[in-house]
Amino acid sequence: MVESVPSNYGNNYTLIAVLGLDGIQAPWLLDGALDGEAFRLYVKEVLAPVLQPGDLLVLDNLATHKVAGIIEMV
Repeated sequence: MVESVPSNYGNNYTLIAVLGLDGIQAPWLLDGALDGEAFRLYVKEVLAPVLQPGDLLVLDNLATHKVAGIIEMV
């Protein structure tokens, strides 16, 4: 007998945070996928306030990281 395979796995969440020498900072949990608008909001409201002069921020080639205005906010 073959059991059915569920097609609904529940809600998707995105967890984004910064890992530094002092541990994890600026955690943010988002209901759903991260898009450019949400990433811009995260940088402006959560990430930028905790960054200090001399901090190094590394972003990969994810399209979400390339939205206009991110570099200026940082």
